[in-house]
Amino acid sequence: MRVLVVEDQPNVSSYVKRALEEQGYAVDLARTGREALDWAEVVEYDLIVLDIMLPEMDGITVCRRLRSQGNPAAILMLTARDTVDDRVIGLDAGADDYLVKPFSLKELLARLRALARRGTAKTSTLKVANLSLDTRTRVVMRGNALVKLTAKEYAILECLMREPGRVLTRTEIAESVWNYDADNQSNVVDVYIRNLRRKIDDPFGLKLIHTVRGAGYRLSDQDSDE
Repeated sequence: MRVLVVEDQPNVSSYVKRALEEQGYAVDLARTGREALDWAEVVEYDLIVLDIMLPEMDGITVCRRLRSQGNPAAILMLTARDTVDDRVIGLDAGADDYLVKPFSLKELLARLRALARRGTAKTSTLKVANLSLDTRTRVVMRGNALVKLTAKEYAILECLMREPGRVLTRTEIAESVWNYDADNQSNVVDVYIRNLRRKIDDPFGLKLIHTVRGAGYRLSDQDSDE
C-alpha cells in the first residue's frame, strides 16, 4: 500500500516513515501542504497521514482540496490540539480519522490498518486456490500450512493477490511496495519473487506465481507458459 506522510517535523516524519516501511508500506514524505497536493496529483495513495499545522497551507485546507478534487485516499489527521471542535473541523473537512500528538506508534499503525480495511472488501481474507492471506492478521496459509514471509514478501504477495489473473509489471509491483523511487527497485522485485516461489509454490504441486515474459508477473491457479 502507498502512504503519503505529510509532516514538517523531520524527526516525526522520519520516525513514522521508518515504522511504516518496516510494516511493508511504500512511503513518500511531504513537508508542506502545497508539496502534499503536488504529490497527490501524480501518485495514487491508499492512505495519507496529514498533520494539521503545516507551512504554506494548513492540513485542513489540504484535506478540503483533496476531497474537492475527488481524491479517495483514506486520511488520518495528526494534531497537537485535542478539543471536540478541532476534531469536528478535521472530520468535516473530509478526514477519516483523527490522532492527537504525542501518539503511540502502535496506535498509529492500528488506525492505519483499520482505515485500510474500510477501503477493501467486507472480508479481510484474499484467496487464490488454496492460498489465503488475511489482511487483518497478516497470516498467510497455503492449504493447512502456515507460510512465514518478510514484510516486503508479504506486501508483494498482497499486491498480486488483490488482482488475481492480471499481469503486473515489475514497476507496478515496486511502486506498491517501495516509495516513489520505484524505478531503482524494479530489478529487486525478481529477487523477492524467487523468495516467494520458494515459500508459496515449491513445496506444492500447483504453481500460482507465473512469469509473463517481457511483461511481469501474475498470480493465478491457471497454468501459464513462462
